[in-house]
Amino acid sequence: TLSLKLSPIGVFQRTKKLFLSERAGRGRTLEFLRKNAANGLSVANLVAGLSSILCSLNRQYHHSCWLLLVGFLLDLADGAVARQLDACSALGAKLDDFADFTTFGLATALLLQPQGVLGGLLAIAYVMAVFARLCFFSSGIPFTYRGLPCPYASSLLAGTFLLAGGNVTLLRVTAVVMILFMVDRGFYPHDKVLESQLWKKLVYAGGVVAVLFSPMAVASIYCLAWSTSYIIFPFAVWSCKA
Repeated sequence: TLSLKLSPIGVFQRTKKLFLSERAGRGRTLEFLRKNAANGLSVANLVAGLSSILCSLNRQYHHSCWLLLVGFLLDLADGAVARQLDACSALGAKLDDFADFTTFGLATALLLQPQGVLGGLLAIAYVMAVFARLCFFSSGIPFTYRGLPCPYASSLLAGTFLLAGGNVTLLRVTAVVMILFMVDRGFYPHDKVLESQLWKKLVYAGGVVAVLFSPMAVASIYCLAWSTSYIIFPFAVWSCKA
């Protein structure tokens, strides 16, 4: 028995079995990464939203705004990754919606610094507008949203807060306008920034550089201009065919 194990044929068989086992394990790992890459981005978006909530509760609103801008970039990326890797799933869609509600609903509403009855009602109205937008608005038209996508409303509010030096009155007026845009059921294009023309990919890359490596003022101006252009000129500029 010992001589059989040490024979060239036995060594070859054991080596082949080990190689095939390692290759199968590597294949399962790659398949797991392919299926969950987009989910990982959604979880990162969720963590950014939860961290933003904690920052707002501790009155660190500038950090909260920065985390909202990070969540904005992550949200644009996760859908593109899921489609490119053919990894769309019901679980991924639910996770993405929950992350969006946390980051662009709850965390963004806390930027309004709700104090008193009116402030509290406005924050609730903003959260409910995001909830309605995510759960009930479906255009029925391919690559088209019904109601302003909440990541753009959140990005605009975060940019406004940073540029206005935390002016709560201006921020609340802007929030009311964003609520109206989200619930008016108007049509907005599925921009597909990372799956469209080169200039849109460059806009996204510029957003990453501005948010992660530039001063806060630069990041806020960049994302504010980006979101405003989508809100005002949705089909003229940001349509997949534009």
